[in-house]
Amino acid sequence: MSDPSDDGPAETPMQRALRLKKAALDAQPKPPRGGRFQREQTARVAAGASKPWMKK
Repeated sequence: MSDPSDDGPAETPMQRALRLKKAALDAQPKPPRGGRFQREQTARVAAGASKPWMKK
C-alpha cells in the first residue's frame, strides 16, 4: 500500500528511464512513410555523396 504506482513488479530506475525515453520518442511527430515524399528524399542524395573519397 505504500507504493502509489502499482505497475506490477518493481522496475529499477534505469528501466523506468528507458521506458519514459521510449515513450517520449514515440510521441514525436514522424515524417510520412513511402510515396512521393520518400522518393524525393532519396533523390536528393547522390549515390557517391556519402563516400567522396571514391570519386576520381
